[in-house]
Formats: sequence, structure tokens, C-alpha cells
Amino acid sequence: MQQFSENISLFPGTEWLNHPVVEQTEYLVDGEFKQWDGDFKKVYSAIKVNNNGVLEDIYLGKIPNGGLNEAMECLDAAEKAYDNGFGYWPTLSVEERIKHVENFIKEMIGLREEVVQLLMWEIGKNRADSEKEFDRTIAYIYDTINALKELDRRSSRFTIEGGIIGQIRRSPLGITLCIGPYNYPLNETYTLLIPALIMGNVVLFKPPKYGCLLHYALSKALQKSFPKGVVNYIYGKGAEVIEPMMNTGKINVLTLIASSRVADQLKKAHPKVNRLRSILGLDAKNPGIILKDADLDLTVEECVAGSLSFNGQRCTALKILFVHEDIADEFIKKFSAKVDALKVGMPWNNPIITPLPEEGKVEFLNGLIKDAESFGAKIVNETGGQSVGNLFAPTVLYPVSEKMKVYHIEQFGPIVPIVPFKNLQEPIDYMIESDFGQQVSIFSKNHLEIAKMVDGFVNLVSRVNVNTQSQRGPDVFPFTGRKDSAEGTLSVPDALRSFSIRTMVATKDSELNKDIFNNIVSEQESSFLSTKFLF
Repeated sequence: MQQFSENISLFPGTEWLNHPVVEQTEYLVDGEFKQWDGDFKKVYSAIKVNNNGVLEDIYLGKIPNGGLNEAMECLDAAEKAYDNGFGYWPTLSVEERIKHVENFIKEMIGLREEVVQLLMWEIGKNRADSEKEFDRTIAYIYDTINALKELDRRSSRFTIEGGIIGQIRRSPLGITLCIGPYNYPLNETYTLLIPALIMGNVVLFKPPKYGCLLHYALSKALQKSFPKGVVNYIYGKGAEVIEPMMNTGKINVLTLIASSRVADQLKKAHPKVNRLRSILGLDAKNPGIILKDADLDLTVEECVAGSLSFNGQRCTALKILFVHEDIADEFIKKFSAKVDALKVGMPWNNPIITPLPEEGKVEFLNGLIKDAESFGAKIVNETGGQSVGNLFAPTVLYPVSEKMKVYHIEQFGPIVPIVPFKNLQEPIDYMIESDFGQQVSIFSKNHLEIAKMVDGFVNLVSRVNVNTQSQRGPDVFPFTGRKDSAEGTLSVPDALRSFSIRTMVATKDSELNKDIFNNIVSEQESSFLSTKFLF
């Protein structure tokens, strides 16, 4: 990898620079786009431009800097659309809701290149990963439709028990507040938004701080595809608009991917927490545990990808590595060489390491390195610790100990802390004491050791990976966590259940009641009471 400390030639020059500009002067509320005549928030690219040796910010556009009045207007629109469960959308049949989602897919597909460009320019995600994020989202929506059809098929029958006739289906929960993350602003947002919508909920959506521009184009597709007031967009500072909305008690579902601190704060703002359903993806500090008999080449390959893909800005990334001291030197040599060989550059060239979108992130990462060094850790890879602008070289720290901040907190960036261990109980104790419980990766050839670790770790985290990096997919697998890492379960089938509740319509087994139910079903007078089979 190129030495790049202070080498601003890694950034593009002005002579060939080409980038999208999105100046949003309206927002979606109650099925219409309303003009915004207030202040705007300017949006800048994660990429900077090299202008004759000086790095300058690139202006990408602006979004409305909305306030509490606009947020409450959106809440009123959602409340009207849901109408306490009697609104058009929540009473629509599953078949009809699916048609609306299918219309949205058609609209969305035509926006692929625009969304991919904005992912690259706004958050610095490379082209290949940006395209993958878009395509994976489309596949997720199709899979969600198919999963709902299967769920509905199993519900399209009546049950008779103990003299009671009943039909059990899933019904919506109500007004859903959806807040997506910046690292996967499309995919992880839509793994929340689409299941919520397709189950009959209405949505208030707040775009993330970074990765917000792509949602303007998608809001136009949503407006064309869904009934009035079913999706409403909230802009402005979260602290100024979200907590007051929660204070109203009108939010039925809180779904966000953020920090546990933010989630706790928002939940506490709700006056009746027992009425609030929370589906949360939160912090994680997934460890990789490398035993002395591990296949080093395989392990290094998986750990480099697991810890540094998209700069390590993934909640599912491997964020700390425990390596048995007998193989630590050899592992670090191989691992550091792979890290230093990672491609660094601008998103369109498909590097692994790209500019970081968060303000102050470089300073934060440098602070973690300085703290670790003060307690004896060293940068062990050649280019570690270097940066230019907001492009930060992947950095391997060793030996890391519990005295250091990077041992405990989620770095969410291209730093890999490595901890030597002698006794397996050391990484086990780390996981027991950790506030996080999303995933763990075990690297070993010993099936007896693996079996023993699996049986314990499944009670500490929600996914145990054997000889592979931690990850979310495939999307049919459950995605959740323990402790402060998650609440609720997301996957294609699980999300449908998370955003709904089992509900039953029942009557006593009598001729009168059977006639009533038969008439309702045969005349197709109810969306809920139905035996229609979806193909």
C-alpha cells in the first residue's frame, strides 16, 4: 500500500471531477411534497478535492432543516392515515399491500445509478459495495413479499377448538418511527421500512445524518407507490424533533439502528413504554478468537475482511481480535502484510479503504491510538496511524489490554486491536463482562474445542461464526443481539413478525355464527376474515 501520510494526490483533482448535486427544497408529508422555505442543511461529500495542493470540501446539495412544527405535521398526517387502525392502509388486504410494494420496486429500480452515485459521493462507499447494497435491497424486498405470502397462506384457514371458531392473522402495530444508519443508509433503512409498511403500519421516516440525499429520490418513488399519509419524512436535528414526538405517546413502534445511548434516551421519552414496540440494532464489539491450531491463512483472510471492509464501519465487523500467544507473532506478521496491501483510494476505483464521512472521526481514531500507545500498545503495520484529510490508513494495534479505551469501546473505523491470550478463559471473560452481545467468530481446527465454545457462546451472543467473519446475511437468517446490541429480531421472516402482532377473530360454533362467517368470506367483505390463497 502506498505511503500516504500528507499525500493529498490520493484525492481527485478539479480538472476531471464529476459528482451529483441534489438540492432538496421540499419534503413528503400526507402524500404530497410540501415546499420548504426555511433554513437548509448543506451536505458535503466524504470525498475532498485536491485543488492545487489544498484539500477542499465538495458540496453535494442541501436538505430542509426542519423543526418541531414540521415533525408534528408529519405525525398528524400519519395519525390520520392510520386512523386508530380504521384507515385505508391498515385495513387493506395483504394482497393489495403487496401490489403497492411491487409498484415501489418498479419505481426504485429506475433509480439505481442515482442511488449508487450518492452512496459513493456522500458516504465514501466504493462502487462495487454501493451496487451490492442497492441490489441486495431489491432482493430483500422481493424476499419479504414472498415471505408474507407464505405467512398469509398459513393464516388462510379457520380453526375450531372447544366450541370456538377462530381465524388468527397478524395485524399492524400502528405509527412507526424509523431512523436508519449512515453506513448502510439504503439497505438497513429498508430492512426496517419495508416490513413495517407491508404489515400495514404507517411510517415516519427520518433520514440519517450522512447518506441522506439518496432518500429524496426514493421519497418520490414512495409517494407514487403508497396511499396518502402512509410514509412521511422528518428532517431536522434529532434532539429537537424526535424526543418531543416520543413525548406525545402517539408513536407505537420505534425502530432504529444507532447507539444504545440514543435508544435508551428515546424510549425513556415515551410516556407509556409498555405500549411501545422497539426494534433496535445497536452497538457491537464483535470479537474474533483465534486458537493456536487455527488455519492462519484462512483466518487472516477472514479477519482482514471482517475487520476492515468499508473501513470497519459495520456493526457486524470484527472489532477486536484475541490471538493465542503461541501464534501471535506469526499471525501479526501475516495479518499486517495483508492490511498494508489493502487498496486505498476513491470509491469509483473500488478500494477497501475510502474517505470517512463522519466529522471528527480522524481525531477520534487518533485519540484511541494515542491512548493505547500510552499503555504500551504499538502500531505494528507499516502504514498504520497515517492519514491525509479524512482518509485514514488501517491501523493494527498490539498488544492491546483492558487498560485501553479501544479494548472496550466500539471504534467503528479502520483500527484493529489485537489482544494476546494464554488461557481461553480470558476472551470468554471479555465476552461475559462486555456490554455487547451481537456476534463472535471462532477460528480453530479442533472440533472438540469449537463444540465447547459454541455451547457457551450461544448464550452470550446471537450468532456464533466458525472459521468465518461475522456478518449479517444471508437475510433469511435472524439478525439480532443480546445485552446492549439489539432488541427484536430482523430477517426476512422475523421482521414481518417484529412489526405486527398475532390477532384473532372468534365466535361460538353455532349455525348463526357459521352463516355470518361464511357470508363474510364468500362475499369477500373483510380483509381479515378471508380464506383467499395467495400465489
